[in-house]
Amino acid sequence: MKAQTTVDDQKPKVGLVLSGGGAKGFAHIGVLKVIDSLGVKVDYIAGTSMGAIIGSLYASGYSGKQLDSIFESLDFDAVISDDLPRSSKSIYERNNNEKYGVILPFNHFKLKLPSALSRGQNVFNLLTKLTLHVSDVDKFEDLPIPFFCIATNIETGKQILLDSGNLPLSISASGAFPSLFQPVPIGDDLLIDGGVVNNYPIDELRAKGMDIIIGVDVQDDLATREDMISAPDVLLQINNFRTIRDMKVKSKKTDIYIKPDIENFTVVSFSEGKDIINNGKLAALVHVSALDQLPKKPINAVTNQELNLASKDSIIINGIGLNGNNRYTRSYIMGKLKLKGNEKISYDDFNQGVNNLIATNNFDSFQYGFKHSRNREGYDFKANLRESKITTFLKLGLHYDDVYKSAALVNLTKKRLLFNNDIASLDLILGDNVRFNFEYLIDKGFYWSVGIRSRYNQFERGVNSELLLDEVEINVTGINKLDVKFRDQTNQFYLQTLFRKDFALSVGAEHKRLNVKSETITINSETDEFLFENTDYVSVFGNLKLDTYDSKHYPSSGVYFCGDLHNYLFASKFNNGFDRFSIAKAELGYAFKISEKISFNLESGGGFKFGDNSTNTLDFALGGYGNDFINNFVPFIGYDYISLTGNSYVKAYASVDYEIFNKNHITLEGNWANIDNDIFDTGEWITLPDYRGYALGYGLETFLGPIQAKYSYSPEQHEGIWYFNIGFWF
Repeated sequence: MKAQTTVDDQKPKVGLVLSGGGAKGFAHIGVLKVIDSLGVKVDYIAGTSMGAIIGSLYASGYSGKQLDSIFESLDFDAVISDDLPRSSKSIYERNNNEKYGVILPFNHFKLKLPSALSRGQNVFNLLTKLTLHVSDVDKFEDLPIPFFCIATNIETGKQILLDSGNLPLSISASGAFPSLFQPVPIGDDLLIDGGVVNNYPIDELRAKGMDIIIGVDVQDDLATREDMISAPDVLLQINNFRTIRDMKVKSKKTDIYIKPDIENFTVVSFSEGKDIINNGKLAALVHVSALDQLPKKPINAVTNQELNLASKDSIIINGIGLNGNNRYTRSYIMGKLKLKGNEKISYDDFNQGVNNLIATNNFDSFQYGFKHSRNREGYDFKANLRESKITTFLKLGLHYDDVYKSAALVNLTKKRLLFNNDIASLDLILGDNVRFNFEYLIDKGFYWSVGIRSRYNQFERGVNSELLLDEVEINVTGINKLDVKFRDQTNQFYLQTLFRKDFALSVGAEHKRLNVKSETITINSETDEFLFENTDYVSVFGNLKLDTYDSKHYPSSGVYFCGDLHNYLFASKFNNGFDRFSIAKAELGYAFKISEKISFNLESGGGFKFGDNSTNTLDFALGGYGNDFINNFVPFIGYDYISLTGNSYVKAYASVDYEIFNKNHITLEGNWANIDNDIFDTGEWITLPDYRGYALGYGLETFLGPIQAKYSYSPEQHEGIWYFNIGFWF
């Protein structure tokens, strides 16, 4: 054994240094595949930014071939961005956030811009999973291959060499590209991309006792004036002055200097990873003779390929430790994470829990790690949270549709207004129809939450006269359509509890003031308007909602159910003939994919009134296209808004969505309905549909919401109707 050790000690030590370069760093994988094929023994690895990410994974036991497979399977848009699955947000958060195009922090009466486009949580989550098998390693020199990486202290501008601690956190800091990722706090340091100060740490690697150094350089060369066409191009050029100047010296210190051809790629060319990896392989093959002369791994050594390290799909979590939560209780955090301790959980469910917590936007960072539990199988989980100091937000949105016309939305949201886990939100909607919406929720998660809503809505529209007149009045006046002004003020107090996370049960009390006027009918020459409705209604209600759709506007997976029961108890004196009545309604939907580009959405719905039937202004009204309609208005393509009315209805809907390319959709839709008075008593609800409508549409998803145009046709009317929509509905 001593003889073997002596022989190994006499062999030259081989170091590997990998530079930063964003997506161009994929070339490192091609080089590693060649190194593996030759059996070269690497004794130490140093890296910066993407070089740190790939270098650390190789150091922790992955082979070049495995890294190729891992990176090829990743959706880098999802990993890099902060876009979380819709399912990670609570039902309140979905309803509240799916209408704003711009969200800005607002503190001490000053607007603040975010410090970066992404907080980097998805990157950290991924790296934590990939390095789980070495989570007990505190000193990076104890990894299968010793490793360190470089980061930059953003406060001092000094280089920070990271060679111990939390490995995924360290490499996240090394790769925290300024303006793309938020700075990463480690200890007392606030760190960003190491490429700012040292993109090729060869001197530090040599100091570790390395005799021969292989270096892979994927940095940019200086751009020409023709290539600098934007401000980011100029800033990147300025940063490259130093790194390229440094490389003139450092490349000469490199024993085997590998410079892949990455001229035609950028730091964000993630979709071209396969070509970049291949260019790295080609560049390494140029030096194959020199590489083949280096010391080899022992023939009987366990190869990286045998480890299959990325296959773990579940984890046993025993003890759970939380630090940094001052305003938010342990039960609140555990409820969002859906962790109990002493349980086996799939890694997908664990990531879903982390997403649930991050989606609250109550925390600036969520750093965690795993350590093997003592004397039992599984891991202890420890997390450090940094609660957000920003509690006020200014949110903006724009919208146009055929009912409300043009509208601009200004929202002020305040968290922790009265309690640690409450949120208040006020929408002011300016434009052709001024409206507002106020919501306040004390979020208790799976316990009973307490909420208040107040919404004022108005619009002017031609409607079916059956919504406002009885049969005798229609026969006397001969009016089939009325131009009316709707004014609706609805106030609710409710209690809500969650089952799992997607199921919400609400019960509460509601006050509604409904005002409906029309200039179509006048009583005398002294007034220009006829008042159909000016009533205050008081009701109690219950609502059950399940929503697992992956997208509100273009769902491709998930189910949706919403059931609602309103019992109207009192009305003001304007409604002289009022007697109690109830309205029940429900919607059910199912979305699924048949290919990567084509998805189907099937929906059905229905409702009926029971009790007194003298009040018809709250009856069902079908027609038009859109979301978030008030009262019992229901979209129905092929007909104009509020065209079909009755106290009961059934409806079926089907759509095919073809995403021709990213965020661009061609849709084919159809809906069928029966609507009239008491169709569930007469049996008409199970007859062939009286009303049909079909539509062909195009939609584009933007940060302001969908931009949509649809041409619809109804066989009964023998005419087509266009629908236009810009932005989220609110």
